Amino acid sequence: MTSAMQPPKALDDDLDRLEADAITLLREAWRGLKPIVTLWSLGKDSNVVLWLTRKAFFGAVPWPLALLDTGNELPEVYAFRDRLVADWQLDCIAVDCPPISDTSADLPPGARAAERKTLGLSQLIAERSLRGVVLGIRRDEQAVRGKERRFSVRDSTGAWRIDDQPLEFWQPHLPPPADGGHVRVHPLLGWSELDVWRYIRREGVPIPDLYFARDGWRYRSLGEQDITKPVRSDAATIDEVIAELTTTRVSERAGRTMDHETEDAFERLRATGYM
Repeated sequence: MTSAMQPPKALDDDLDRLEADAITLLREAWRGLKPIVTLWSLGKDSNVVLWLTRKAFFGAVPWPLALLDTGNELPEVYAFRDRLVADWQLDCIAVDCPPISDTSADLPPGARAAERKTLGLSQLIAERSLRGVVLGIRRDEQAVRGKERRFSVRDSTGAWRIDDQPLEFWQPHLPPPADGGHVRVHPLLGWSELDVWRYIRREGVPIPDLYFARDGWRYRSLGEQDITKPVRSDAATIDEVIAELTTTRVSERAGRTMDHETEDAFERLRATGYM
């Protein structure tokens, strides 16, 4: 029986299990990876991670959030951040990412724009001597991310090597960071896009209105305005989004320009530290 056909009780049980696993991961990360930050893109996934963190620590967020800021976020995203920071009293770091001229000239344009965030993250890790970085990535979102682990070891350059990752048979084991490196923590790695939306509906997680259709368009995935476009959609409510996702054949990242450039661009970015 697919998740789309499951009865409400079964769906709720699935969300309970995903929530419990994510909360365990976050508590384990706080126990063993200080100092630590959460990368907060303001998108639906990172807002679910923020919600789970507040649940894990009884309404508090015990470490800072960081927005890797290229100056090109959509205006609604900045407004959403400012409102939530004030409402929830969040410690949010604005990281000014290096200019496009500092990125690799042999990457295509969209990937170069994305690499600015990799450079900003490397700068943040070095400045704060971070041992842990929490992200909201999911395996089903992009093929290269399918190889990831919930605790992902990075070396001193921030690079990711698949042959240097811990095995995960049942509960993941928190590995020590490599010398000068850090561990990335992925609480949503095993979630699907539908899981995220169903959890948002159940919990009332706040998200930007950009995810809901206006004049026949909405965002499936939020990134900077120069490399992210909306997709055709009439889904203007959470229920309509969930219904659309059970039938659509459009990729979640259809509006991300870097995903339509050279085949190896995303993998090259990931290997050198991209989210």
